[in-house]
Amino acid sequence: MSEINRGMDLSIVIVNYNVKVFLEQCLLSVREAAKKVDAEVFVVDNASVDGSVEMLKEKFPDITLIANTENVGFSKANNQAIRLAKGRYVLLLNPDTLVEEDTFRLVVDFMDKHPEAGGLGVKMVDGKGKFLPESKRGLPTPMVALYKISGLSKLFPKSKIFSKYHLGYLDKDEIHEVEILSGAFMLMRKEALDKVGLLDESFFMYGEDIDLSYRILQGGYKNYYFPKTRIIHYKGESTKKSSVNYVFVFYKAMVIFAKKHFSDKNARFFSFLINLAIYLRAALAIVRRFVEKILHPLIDALILAGGLLLIKNYWEKSYLLAHGSYYPDALLSVAFPVYISIWLLSVFFSGGYDRPIQLLKLFQGVFIGTFVILVGYALLPEYLRFSRAIIIFGTVWALVALSLERILFHYLGFKRYRIGEKRNRRYAVVGDEKEVERVSSLLKNLRVQPTFIGHIALSASRKYKSAIGSLDALGDLLRIYAIDEVIFCSEDVTANMIIDNMSKLSGMDVEIKIAPPKSWAIVGSQSINTLEDIYVVDIDSINKVSNRRNKRALDIVLSLLLLLSFPVNMFWVKKKRQYFKNLCQIAFGKKSFVGYSPKVSNPKSKLPQIKQGVLSPADSFDEALDEDTLYNLNMLYAKDYSVKNDLRIISKAFANLGNG
Repeated sequence: MSEINRGMDLSIVIVNYNVKVFLEQCLLSVREAAKKVDAEVFVVDNASVDGSVEMLKEKFPDITLIANTENVGFSKANNQAIRLAKGRYVLLLNPDTLVEEDTFRLVVDFMDKHPEAGGLGVKMVDGKGKFLPESKRGLPTPMVALYKISGLSKLFPKSKIFSKYHLGYLDKDEIHEVEILSGAFMLMRKEALDKVGLLDESFFMYGEDIDLSYRILQGGYKNYYFPKTRIIHYKGESTKKSSVNYVFVFYKAMVIFAKKHFSDKNARFFSFLINLAIYLRAALAIVRRFVEKILHPLIDALILAGGLLLIKNYWEKSYLLAHGSYYPDALLSVAFPVYISIWLLSVFFSGGYDRPIQLLKLFQGVFIGTFVILVGYALLPEYLRFSRAIIIFGTVWALVALSLERILFHYLGFKRYRIGEKRNRRYAVVGDEKEVERVSSLLKNLRVQPTFIGHIALSASRKYKSAIGSLDALGDLLRIYAIDEVIFCSEDVTANMIIDNMSKLSGMDVEIKIAPPKSWAIVGSQSINTLEDIYVVDIDSINKVSNRRNKRALDIVLSLLLLLSFPVNMFWVKKKRQYFKNLCQIAFGKKSFVGYSPKVSNPKSKLPQIKQGVLSPADSFDEALDEDTLYNLNMLYAKDYSVKNDLRIISKAFANLGNG
């Protein structure tokens, strides 16, 4: 080894964008693995606004940080660090990964023994321990793309003809020559990069790994799949891979690749296939999402419409026609659609469509809807007041019919319509006593209200008083104690042990998460548990057009409803005059019901701009919170905005709607 160890072994390059907690866990694992090689670490931050840079400066002062003031894309950010790299090998590593302790030593040894190797990828598993097929890939030629797009590669996953995209016919546990490496873990010989060039910056995100892998082959080198070490790749925290946007960006990157490397004829054919895939996938995604969201309310609307029609016909025949009268057409064409819309919206905002289905929330929504309808009815002129009886009997019909519908779907076995309260989860925490106690306290502070927390020791010889068992009996312990979620303390449990146990548990219906040392977060499969058990998705979620529209719609509708019913609801609010003023300001767009906590005097990073809120996420807590916690709540509110979050905060802190 000494005769070929000319200078530094490895330069590790990580590009980060708003995945602070994933990045922290990744760097902790990198720090351990780098002890066995001579390595340097670069983190290029693409203008994150989640406090990533501040965390890096505080916890990882030894890394080389490049803090960009704008998002320059994956390729350009990597190239910034590669140009400064001193290692004989350069590793591009995603921030949402975790490497084993011997990963760097094993891959460097392999590359040293195989001078023909220009690039190398490793075996990747997801956050549940399942093998990721993109660990090994073939060149996406037009025919390979056609097989993938048509679904033939899924139908024949082991075929040498149809499964070339993910090379499904190659044993995932053996070393193989491959064509394409994954950008999540892409180890390259610096000498090869000097020869073939860096990442092509015309690829903003996706496709650049395919392009560079192909150029390494063209440069006379080989690429290898090396499964003798593994990494966890949580996959797509900052980009949802099932989203329409992902489909467009990824397949457009494939078009750039085709135009660059294929003949004009092949490139045109490839572009045709890609564009076909884009519009088919986008259309299917839109239709699927639309159907999933609208199907249940549509069924409810049809049931309500049928019931109202029966009630109207019965009441008309039994009472009105006997006196030579009948209902006007406007009852059917205007009033019924309005009644149905108000009931359905009330059920939605009350959580009546949340899963699992809770009949109490359905009843709550129907009663609130009826209240709104009756208030509006009382304010209408006499000629538009068709019948209070229909509204009352319609309410009874809604309660009975919609309940029976949900009960029927529940007993027919439809998972989306399962009835029941959300069961508080049961946890097992694996590690030594001190860290297990810290994580157990964290779980309680996260307000997930666990019904059970079982402590599991690393071995029988290290078992402590509160432990229910040891790691070698993990599977049996999970079954005996009906555990929903396993949390490994990475302070005590090595990455190797974590991945081994994840693989063993991959067939069980249990969530697997990791608690980094000295961290307030618990990292899981494509999610992070934080305060209030919020799942972090995207720091700029609140700035998405759809979310801004939903937030404004909620402000308008709810403020008008509360203004109309002010004589009744004002008794639940402390400062009534300010409450009325707040409602008016919200209705006219001067304020919002919920905003950031104003008590954070020196925010660590810039959050997306929103209107001043009467309430903040902190109002859903009973106790006083410190400034760091308030900041984290503000950040999480921006990351995972939803109308339901606003309604939850408003319902918990309704009495404080008179805040100044």
